[in-house]
Amino acid sequence: MPVTLDPARLADPALRPIADKVLATRRLDADDARALYATHDLLGLGMLADFANDRKNGDRVFFSANQHINPTNVCILRNTCVFCSFARMPKEEGNYTRSLEEVFAEAEAARNSPTREFHIVGGLHPKLRLSYYTDMIRGLKERHPHVHIKALTAVEIAHLARIEKCTIREVLVAMKEAGLTSLPGGGAEVFSTAVRATIAERKLTGEEWLAVHREAHQLGIPTNCTMLYGHVETADDRIEHLAALRGLQDETGGFLTYIPLAYHPDNNELGEDLGRVGSATTAYEDLKNIAIGRLFLDNIPHVKTHWPMVTPFLSQVALSFGCDDVEGTVVFERIYHDAGAKTDLGMHYLDLVNLIRGARKRPVERNSLYEVVRDSFDDLAAGVELAGAGAPSVHAA
Repeated sequence: MPVTLDPARLADPALRPIADKVLATRRLDADDARALYATHDLLGLGMLADFANDRKNGDRVFFSANQHINPTNVCILRNTCVFCSFARMPKEEGNYTRSLEEVFAEAEAARNSPTREFHIVGGLHPKLRLSYYTDMIRGLKERHPHVHIKALTAVEIAHLARIEKCTIREVLVAMKEAGLTSLPGGGAEVFSTAVRATIAERKLTGEEWLAVHREAHQLGIPTNCTMLYGHVETADDRIEHLAALRGLQDETGGFLTYIPLAYHPDNNELGEDLGRVGSATTAYEDLKNIAIGRLFLDNIPHVKTHWPMVTPFLSQVALSFGCDDVEGTVVFERIYHDAGAKTDLGMHYLDLVNLIRGARKRPVERNSLYEVVRDSFDDLAAGVELAGAGAPSVHAA
């Protein structure tokens, strides 16, 4: 049954003219976004976003049977990305770099599972060349030809271009020829120059991040996009960031999905400086950022909730706040667990299906390009086993 929207039912009068715009499919502006961030009517905000999402995606909620692979945590930005808990210097305790054979061995978990996507990101290793990654992609495709490969953030792509003394385009072409399907959206953080100077001084600028994704889109490589929230940024910083994403999407149409990422303060310098260790973002902030993303980014088809960061329960709630995609099976999540995430490392395929059904939505398994893989799960109720071997299990609340 389609979701309806009655502006008169909104408790905050400031939301009613925005509801009129949403009903008329008129684009929201920065002042509208400020009103959305300022409102305390969380349920009204959720109602608006749920309506906007239902009009775009109906009651479908997408998920992927994916496996995260992080080839190295060695990163030359270890001492300047103060929000990161994953990175290590080359000789620092806890550093690791996988050989290609080790990566291929880890990927073998996909052999007897429904996995259809490898999600590959890592640190900016000073010595790993472009050939390491193209050989990795080529080797994974040879071993698992049905699995899509979503690999390397814009920051990693630009790092490889510097090492190889070549252009961003040349790196992307080489990776596409090796079998790359799409790019993840990480590394965007918040585009504000002042914010980046505080949390990631030597990282790509916002314009440089956008330029990598523009180049990918021009080459026919679709990408995701993100925003890291809940640290030192203001509402205006967030709005400026969302407007830049929307502007590039107007230009290229290459973004598949938007993922708001919640900052985790444990085991990193920024969390200690802010006195935030042990205190992550609130459910209020998480739901608000999902909803505002859906309403403001009218030209990006999908909005994803990342359950390893915000918990499966909150991701289930987010499905009524404008969200139509849930992070997948994952298998082994490292980056956010190094930052203090308390969720399980992966999720059982059937638990994902039940999480979505528990929100009274219709689960749809997708691949990296949002092509439907499976939209009927009746045989699962009869006991058909589809979960990845050894994947940890969580239960939707």
